[in-house]
Amino acid sequence: MELALLVAIGAAAIGLIAYSLWPKRGDEVEHVRRRAMGLRVDAQPAVDVRKQARAAVSKSLFRRAAPLLSRPFVPKTDEQQTTLKIKLANAGFRHESASTMFLASKTAGAILLAGLGLFFASSGGKPVLNIFGQAALMGGIGFMLPEVWLWLSRRQRIEAIRNGLPDSLDLMVVSVEAGLGLDAAMMRVGDEMRLVHSELSEELQIATIETQMGIARGEALEKMAIRSGVDEMKALVAVVTQAEKLGTSVAKALRTQADSLRTKRRQRAEERAQKTAVKLMLPLILFIFPAILVVLGAPAGITLMKTMSGSGALAGK
Repeated sequence: MELALLVAIGAAAIGLIAYSLWPKRGDEVEHVRRRAMGLRVDAQPAVDVRKQARAAVSKSLFRRAAPLLSRPFVPKTDEQQTTLKIKLANAGFRHESASTMFLASKTAGAILLAGLGLFFASSGGKPVLNIFGQAALMGGIGFMLPEVWLWLSRRQRIEAIRNGLPDSLDLMVVSVEAGLGLDAAMMRVGDEMRLVHSELSEELQIATIETQMGIARGEALEKMAIRSGVDEMKALVAVVTQAEKLGTSVAKALRTQADSLRTKRRQRAEERAQKTAVKLMLPLILFIFPAILVVLGAPAGITLMKTMSGSGALAGK
């Protein structure tokens, strides 16, 4: 009875919070009207408009709740806040509210999975301690899921930028030697690599736009290196900045870096190829070797069993 009362109180509290955060009908209609003004009626069916309106309402609800949900886990120091923003930027999320939305997603995931764990555990007639223990475990999993997702997204994007650097530098060398300036070469390479290496193309275009807005080229390149999270990009920025300061040829510096990065990419591919044999050991031992042993040993085992049974019958006679 007490557990049912707690569940009812929790559901009522969640319902009141959702009702208070839910946008008013007038705001929803106004938002749908503004969205519909930017859409062509003949190109977008009414069903798509309704789906987009519902998605926009859901996003608006989460954005309103995000500051409240993220407040308990906001980093206390500037260094911690900067570290979180850099991690999100490495994963491709550069918006000012990215950290707030990320922390809010952790809280929302913990609440959602904890509620589901509490609901399913309470329906099985388990002890109260086990019920709340399962709910706490599910809440911890929901809290850590955004961290795992961020780690995977960050690693995938860093690897994509690292693999695209040698090709981009080759194009940049050709552009600079053809007479283009470094900014124009970066913009041209960003346009050319948009379909092949979209992540690197985006970073190059952002750095070029920042330079056009008045930010010093060295500062824009350093920001690009920090956003990318790639060590090779940081080394490249340092070499280009040093070449500009000393007045040496930027094209030669870029060519040297391109050769070095191409060699490193080939070495990484060879390293992964060498690790393949080690990684195959576990599936071989668990799945393939038992099947081979069964195929090879089963006939001999059957023959041995028949022989032993025949010998036993003769001995009995």
